[in-house]
Amino acid sequence: MPLTTFVFDAYGTLLDVNAAAMQAAQEPAHNDLAAVWPELARDWRLKQLQYTWLRAVADQHCDFWQVTQDGLDWAMEAHGLNNRATRARLLELYWELSAYPEVADMLAALKAKGVATAILSNGSPDMLQGAVASAGIGHLLDAVLSAEDVGVFKPHARVYDLVGAKFDCPPENVLFVSSNGWDAAGAAGYGFQTVWVNRGGEPVDRLYASPHHVLRDLTTLPEFL
Repeated sequence: MPLTTFVFDAYGTLLDVNAAAMQAAQEPAHNDLAAVWPELARDWRLKQLQYTWLRAVADQHCDFWQVTQDGLDWAMEAHGLNNRATRARLLELYWELSAYPEVADMLAALKAKGVATAILSNGSPDMLQGAVASAGIGHLLDAVLSAEDVGVFKPHARVYDLVGAKFDCPPENVLFVSSNGWDAAGAAGYGFQTVWVNRGGEPVDRLYASPHHVLRDLTTLPEFL
């Protein structure tokens, strides 16, 4: 069946999750980050994701902003950082993450071809609204869907159900795109066609399903049509 709907994860896929730590590290007030920001950004993101999985398994849901703060607190402690102003600045910048350079042109090309475009993210609605506005891509999206609407994080099937409910399309008409291998695998297991944006050249996760396609970035995505 033809692809009619392109759905994207937000954080790490359209939005650069390392941008907050990188920018803060360049500011004189937060020079304690200068030597450690890449590792801090990595650990922050890892703990943020781990906490979503653990909360989903334990049926202890909270919104994504809470796990974002909890992940940062763990990462800062792990790197011996206790500057409250630095913490506040990192969290402030997380609401203003920049999009990857190819995102705007890629989305515009998809819209020109007449397909629907959307975000499906664990992010809470207010976080996603702020990020989309800051990145300047809102006019290129038909919907921004949040896992908060179903009270559990991806890769739970209830989150992927949001796409069919919004666009009234079967899973096989959807191309789901994520920079998270586990998310692309979860979506493939659900029945979507999937692309894993493997920016870091990582191995494929050993899970119950695998991504259908692997790309290094989003530049060539419109060619799937």
